[in-house]
Amino acid sequence: MLTMKDIIREGNPTLRAVCDEVPVPLTAEDIQLGKDMLEFLHNSQDPEMAEKYELRGGVGLAAPQLDIKKRIIALLVPSNNPEKPEPILETVMYNPKIVSHSVQDACLADGEGCLSVDREVPGYVVRHARVTVTYTDMNGETQKIRLKNYPAIVVQHEIDHLNGVMFYDHINTKNPFSLDKDVLVLE
Repeated sequence: MLTMKDIIREGNPTLRAVCDEVPVPLTAEDIQLGKDMLEFLHNSQDPEMAEKYELRGGVGLAAPQLDIKKRIIALLVPSNNPEKPEPILETVMYNPKIVSHSVQDACLADGEGCLSVDREVPGYVVRHARVTVTYTDMNGETQKIRLKNYPAIVVQHEIDHLNGVMFYDHINTKNPFSLDKDVLVLE
């Protein structure tokens, strides 16, 4: 089981590296890694497990955060709707690629955090409001998914990790809370 001890922190050079494509067909090792990453996210969102194992809550995890330079991300975006408790997005993506995106940009009102960053970094992280992503799933099949708003922001944050980009690289250093008038601010 993965815990916070397995997650590397900022300053580790792997977080600034461009990761390697994962060979397809997937190996049993790469499939298991994806499962372990998704299990970590489930555990981090379970209040009892999170407390027991001292896990910080996460909605996404990228292989480089485990010091593994492979293009693998796991996503578990929970629903805010008590009528539909199943996650909005629950998947492992191998070699994810953004193939198109909206002109409209968006950011989270509260900024972003990261399991590899143990400090608050204030400021707006401006990203695309909508993205289309292609990837290979755990069954080795090619998938194409369109995401908007929060799930789109989560997937962009994780794909950034595969390219050595940290969320705070997107924050305006001179004025962290300045935005163009057309940017959608998500509560």
